[in-house]
Amino acid sequence: MRRPIQVMFIAISLLMTSAAFAADTYVIDPAHSSFAFTATHMMISKVPGQFEKFSGTITYDPKDLTNSKANVSIDVNSINTRTEQRDHHLRSPDFFNAAQYPNITFVSTKFTPGYITGKLTMKDVTKDITIPVSILGPVKTMGDRQAIGISGSITINRQDYGINWNRNLDQGGVFVSNDILLSINIEADKQ
Repeated sequence: MRRPIQVMFIAISLLMTSAAFAADTYVIDPAHSSFAFTATHMMISKVPGQFEKFSGTITYDPKDLTNSKANVSIDVNSINTRTEQRDHHLRSPDFFNAAQYPNITFVSTKFTPGYITGKLTMKDVTKDITIPVSILGPVKTMGDRQAIGISGSITINRQDYGINWNRNLDQGGVFVSNDILLSINIEADKQ
């Protein structure tokens, strides 16, 4: 009688242990990832940019998304719009104020099918956002490791984060749109 109880206890312990370790941790691969944005310039053209330096980890459990989380940090000084004068202006207090606020961060609060919700912080202002995403993988890499991919986009209002600089145009409208399209493409390697 005692033996079946011991076997059942061991089986339950093994199940609980495997469930606790079902989520794997992945590190963002900067060579195969991008954090980009697009703003409308003078009401007529879309100007792209991206951040060249970033880091982060993703804990991912495809069988139970409640065990998943993401933590990303982006170096504001690495902004690149292919025009140094514009990049310098974007780093200034008129926009990101990179000297005082050198990082943009995102910390997830919830993964659900097709969405990641979390706290986006820019210029010391934190707002909850929900990003529609596709999560692919895990797949085996050429180096015999596992990798996942996450891609998605969301439009935010930059003024919600204290990024307010603008000028009115003579013919109406503004120099820089308030709505900014953020695009993420992440490849992350299992640790």
